Amino acid sequence: MPSGLVQLACTPSPQPLPDAVCLVRFLTGLRDPRDRRGRRFPLTAIVSAAAAGVLAGARSLTAIAEWIADAPEWVLRALGFTVNPFTRSVTVPHTTTVMRLLGRLDGDAFDAAISAFLQARAHTRQSGEARWRAVAVDGKQLRGTRTGGGKAVWLIAAMDHAGTVIAQGQVDARSNETPAFIPLLDNLTLENTVVTADATHTQHANGLWLRERDAHYIAVVKRNHPSPHEQLKNLPWTDVPVDHKDRTKGRGRLEIRHLKTVAFRHLDYPGARQALRVMRWRNDLTSKKITIERIYFVTSLPPGAATGAQIADWIRGHWKIENQLHHVRDTTFTEDASTIRTGNLPRVMATLRNLAISTLRQDGRTNIAAATRHHARHPHRPLATLGWT
Repeated sequence: MPSGLVQLACTPSPQPLPDAVCLVRFLTGLRDPRDRRGRRFPLTAIVSAAAAGVLAGARSLTAIAEWIADAPEWVLRALGFTVNPFTRSVTVPHTTTVMRLLGRLDGDAFDAAISAFLQARAHTRQSGEARWRAVAVDGKQLRGTRTGGGKAVWLIAAMDHAGTVIAQGQVDARSNETPAFIPLLDNLTLENTVVTADATHTQHANGLWLRERDAHYIAVVKRNHPSPHEQLKNLPWTDVPVDHKDRTKGRGRLEIRHLKTVAFRHLDYPGARQALRVMRWRNDLTSKKITIERIYFVTSLPPGAATGAQIADWIRGHWKIENQLHHVRDTTFTEDASTIRTGNLPRVMATLRNLAISTLRQDGRTNIAAATRHHARHPHRPLATLGWT
């Protein structure tokens, strides 16, 4: 047993310590779906162990159970597993036990607990209060959950532009992600928040609700909204000066982007104060093909509330939820290849992946695959990242 590590502990408390936000404190409020007579292993121990296993790179329930089985006794005791009085050893749950418990967890309650943990953890790492917080909203289908003739599980998430997932919900199988926008954000503090989303969520009801919550939006307007799109397209953009320009090179292409902003009081969208146009030139360095694209937005931000550079950064930063969250779940954790369909397991596993990715981003890791391998090399590392001290 490593010296000094046997004392690892994280005692449940209503108020997390400011310098050591521990996951288990946020799991104690979860309702245990098991019958009292069948609770051989503590709920918090199994869920914490599953979180640690995913942080160490586990991609499946089998891999999670193997991580638990291979963990040293001092790690298991720190996680909350008890010692068998007859064998004087720590008994670990079978893969089926882990699967049954995780599959029966309340998805909304579990997401709320993980969101609260991640936001508390992010708060302890903030160097100062920024005026604005940017939050991206986007949905994702879990392709491997599709059954014959049925629909795949569809999740919608909110992630701040720093990389922390702050909310996740499941889309009704009989609907699409549009009605899930407001319920997703309803339990969040949105004051001084700028919300970005794709054209699916450019809905009058969403814009009105965000303004009622003292939040702002940058809403993309495409041809699926013909009237406002035509209105924006016909503004005298040639007379508007460029507010911000940037140039980037990478992935075999060169991009130049110009942002123009103009105050306009008669935009057909609730609370809209400015019209935006991004003009993008893209040069494919292999084929030498050049494409030009014009994208229109409306925002509730009044003139002068944010600089052109900030607005341009928020527009580009929206796609971090695709590149730094959904893409990583598919590549590093092979989410779309997973065929788990039992109960709430697809959503719970997605939440555990969100937890791993978000904590690593908060710690400054940019290569998530390398970071999970780093955590896999010593069992103390996942525990330390999740708050055990």
